[in-house]
Amino acid sequence: MNIPNELKYTKDHEWVKIDGDIATVGITDFAQGELGDIVYVEIETEGEEIERGEVFGTVEAVKTVSDLFMPLSGTVEEVNSELEAAPEMVNEDPYEKGWMIKIKISNQSEVDDLLSADAYKEVIGG
Repeated sequence: MNIPNELKYTKDHEWVKIDGDIATVGITDFAQGELGDIVYVEIETEGEEIERGEVFGTVEAVKTVSDLFMPLSGTVEEVNSELEAAPEMVNEDPYEKGWMIKIKISNQSEVDDLLSADAYKEVIGG
């Protein structure tokens, strides 16, 4: 299982890449594996300010639909539009091509609450 050390994680199985005040967000390799083949990603929150822990979209797999939770409070600056035509990129490359949103972080102190790769491995029993 791929859990890159340079990323941060949430207990809800999102990964976060911090670059200044911008955070790129997606779901982890573990999450995409648990969901199975992803057939649709719905994110209609571009331009909205959303609090940490609130839903920013959904991901639909063959057998289930799962909410996507904001790992940090902020404004959704960009949505990966390529996922509309190719949602399987989340399965194939969850940390690069399968990213979901970019947010402008409104509360930098929340970054400290994210999990390290090692802490996330403990959450998933790795």
